[in-house]
Amino acid sequence: MRQRIITGVIAAAIFVPLVLVGGLPFTLLVYLLATVGVFELLKMRKISLLSFPTFMSVLLIWTFLLSEANGSLANTIFNHKVEVVLLAVLLLLTYTVLIKNRFTFDDAGFVLLATIYIGMGFYYFIAIREEQLSYVFLALFVTWASDSGAYFIGKSMGKRKLWPDISPNKTIEGSVGGIVCGVIVALLFAFLSPLTESPLHLMVIGLVLSIFGQVGDLVESAFKRHYGVKDSGNILPGHGGVLDRTDSWLFVFPILYFLI
Repeated sequence: MRQRIITGVIAAAIFVPLVLVGGLPFTLLVYLLATVGVFELLKMRKISLLSFPTFMSVLLIWTFLLSEANGSLANTIFNHKVEVVLLAVLLLLTYTVLIKNRFTFDDAGFVLLATIYIGMGFYYFIAIREEQLSYVFLALFVTWASDSGAYFIGKSMGKRKLWPDISPNKTIEGSVGGIVCGVIVALLFAFLSPLTESPLHLMVIGLVLSIFGQVGDLVESAFKRHYGVKDSGNILPGHGGVLDRTDSWLFVFPILYFLI
């Protein structure tokens, strides 16, 4: 627990200022997190990090993260993201033939879906930060409150298992408690932040984000259970990997973008 707290404090001391500053430092941080997240998923699948599929995955994730604000060349690529994905499909399928099916059709599908899954979440993280900083912190604080509330309430009051086949320790009581905590934090934002939405509107946003944040966490748990790993990585002592800490964001930020 002590190691977990120390790591969390150090990570927050680096992360929060970069989010506040925005611009290139924040963008580079998100690129780094997304790239490590892709590596963690590919490693679960036992796809070598020194391979053509991994190279394609990194190129795709960096393409997904481009926004119109990154310059003329980036803007051109941004406007042709669908074509880039289709080209990646053709190249990965060609690769299955060149190495005589040691990299299979299923592997190609995994690489593409994993890259889109992570790229989508982190792209909207950047997009929301470019529009209004307060929304980023709304998403982060609601997610953190929901996660913490689910953990502590589930530990003290939880009796009925939520989804034992995927995440044996999560309970229905903890899940409901986490959602309530997320809604309360969203309500506080109505009075303590510059956001102009009504308290009711922000409470609805908090409700939706809390629910989908927990879904994102369960999706990552399903990955780990399927591939027989405890944590997605070990880059954060006491916390596991990048995906162990950001799995909720991958659902929360895209949902939030379409709610605001």
